[in-house]
Amino acid sequence: MAEKNAFKKISSSLEEDFCGDGSGAVEKKCCGGGGCGGSGGKNGCGGSQGHHPCGRLGKVIIKTLWGILLVYLIIYVGSLTRNNIKKFYYVGKMDRPQNTISISGEGKVTAEPNIASVEVGLVTDKKDVAAAQKENTGKMNILIAGIKALGIADADLQTSQYQIYPKYDYTDGKTTLNGYTVSQSVTVKIRDLSKISAVLAKTGESGANQVSGLQFTIDDPASLQDNARNKALVQAGEKAQALARTLGVNLVRVVSFNEYAPQGGPVPMYSRGLEGMGGAADATAPSIQPGSNEVKVQVNVVYEIE
Repeated sequence: MAEKNAFKKISSSLEEDFCGDGSGAVEKKCCGGGGCGGSGGKNGCGGSQGHHPCGRLGKVIIKTLWGILLVYLIIYVGSLTRNNIKKFYYVGKMDRPQNTISISGEGKVTAEPNIASVEVGLVTDKKDVAAAQKENTGKMNILIAGIKALGIADADLQTSQYQIYPKYDYTDGKTTLNGYTVSQSVTVKIRDLSKISAVLAKTGESGANQVSGLQFTIDDPASLQDNARNKALVQAGEKAQALARTLGVNLVRVVSFNEYAPQGGPVPMYSRGLEGMGGAADATAPSIQPGSNEVKVQVNVVYEIE
């Protein structure tokens, strides 16, 4: 605070120059050698009443100096704050090196799926909405009970859709209500793949007329993704080394890394399928081939070169 002390000294000196040091010397100087007469030191030059003109001028100058000091302090503190904020945001960060190469890599791991899921349901058309609901609910309850009897747990059954909507006929420019449609479906998760065919056959026996979304997944793909990522990084590293040799440069360090893991699965093969609306032609269980799942990870690595 050396600046503040300096301003204090200047202020004190000016006060003595314009207001005196108590000896009356300056007052005499200001008032032509006659002092500033009057009682209580409040008279002006020549004995007239009023504040000392030298004192008023000194106060104005002192206030001005303090104002300048305050502005200076505000600017100084603001500058310190800005510099500290810059340090906070930029400590440990570097501008991206200008000399870099970007390399991509891909890793794949194949494994057999251990979970299947399928959506099964029923569409019912009736003139009366209550009758449509009753028939649809009855058949769906039979279907769900039959699936549970195959060893499918309650936690692996989830209602995925329930809809009621009117049906209309459009004849001769007229719109006529012709009944109602009730649609209901449930998603079944099958953890024992040997039961897939039995579950699909049960849908036909129960009168279900909607089957869709059969897919195979891996319950815990994390370890497979780790393996695929490692393969992708190895491939990217080999490509980077080969490119560096070709360009006559050296790899310094990894500047950035990102990855993408696209999702995918096998397309199952059916030897027989359900016959669409109205249920299966018979209860023969279709032959399902789970195949294998491919876990893929793609990476992009940016290297600094020299």
